Amino acid sequence: MGQIKLKIRKGDLVQVIAGDSKGTQGKVLEVIVDKNRAIVEGANLVSKHTKPNAANPNGGIIKKEAPIHISNLALIDPKSGKVTRVGRQKNSEGKLVRVAKKSGEEIK
Repeated sequence: MGQIKLKIRKGDLVQVIAGDSKGTQGKVLEVIVDKNRAIVEGANLVSKHTKPNAANPNGGIIKKEAPIHISNLALIDPKSGKVTRVGRQKNSEGKLVRVAKKSGEEIK
């Protein structure tokens, strides 16, 4: 089974469309390609119990973002600010770029 081309990249502004964090908007911090998952800022927070260490001398419970499946994320249109699907198109220089289906705007 070969790798599929993911439509979401690090730095994109996305909205969670399914799950406990539904409706949450955030920036993609990391994309885990082999598992088709992404870590989104402020979404899918889990409580992690930590022992005292140099970084956290008291230990305790910290909130941390957990990976979400890519299918539960939708890209936000840079022009309208609404949820959109992603297409691929050649630009004026002949390079393949991602475009928002709603506005036709190129996604940087």
